[in-house]
Amino acid sequence: MRRALAVMAHPDDVDFWAAGTVALWVRDGWAVTYLVVTGGDAGGFEPSVARADMAGRRRREQEQAAAILGVDDVRFLDGFDDGRVAVDDNLVRGIVQVIRQVEPNLVLAQSPQRTWRDIRLSHPDHLAVGEAVARAVYPFARNPFAFPELAAAGLEAFEVRELWLQGDPAPDHAVDVTAVWDRREAALLAHASQHPDPAAAARRARREAAAVAEAFGLPAGRLAEDFKRVLIPD
Repeated sequence: MRRALAVMAHPDDVDFWAAGTVALWVRDGWAVTYLVVTGGDAGGFEPSVARADMAGRRRREQEQAAAILGVDDVRFLDGFDDGRVAVDDNLVRGIVQVIRQVEPNLVLAQSPQRTWRDIRLSHPDHLAVGEAVARAVYPFARNPFAFPELAAAGLEAFEVRELWLQGDPAPDHAVDVTAVWDRREAALLAHASQHPDPAAAARRARREAAAVAEAFGLPAGRLAEDFKRVLIPD
């Protein structure tokens, strides 16, 4: 069985830009795990909701969205604040630990490189988590001498073979998600705390996916998600 690990900064990040790809992986028999670094307490549009309550709500929304796509393994890291993520040993170690637990063939993450075509893609937390994932994938997850406390706990070194970056300034790979668009849209809209106008959010997502499909030369009417695909040699 092929395995994928999606590491994202906030609840909803995977559903804004990669839920269709995840739905296809699950449809094709992949085991998919989500690792979300923050609780998303700085998000939302309801000032009356306490931040601690918002974090709990967003976690539940992410679990609901994952279930729509068939993902039942959703994990959160503790100790990282929404809007204040920085690359440090604790973050890299946490990601390495989950990589060694899950042993994914492919890791999906946010790009550590800023893109100006859509500034939403380059939230500072996205950039930090993307850099931490890149470090975790290479060299630390595969290095048996990195984080020896993990090896002592039985988590041996593991080599990830592919890294897919979402939101990269130079995407080179598109996935046609037209066949699973209904589920992709439902997963996105499960994050109700983030959508003051759900209908507008759905229209924007479809418009953006159509633009990606057109940019990659897919037939008219198709919808797609794009990534930077990195193959990691032995």
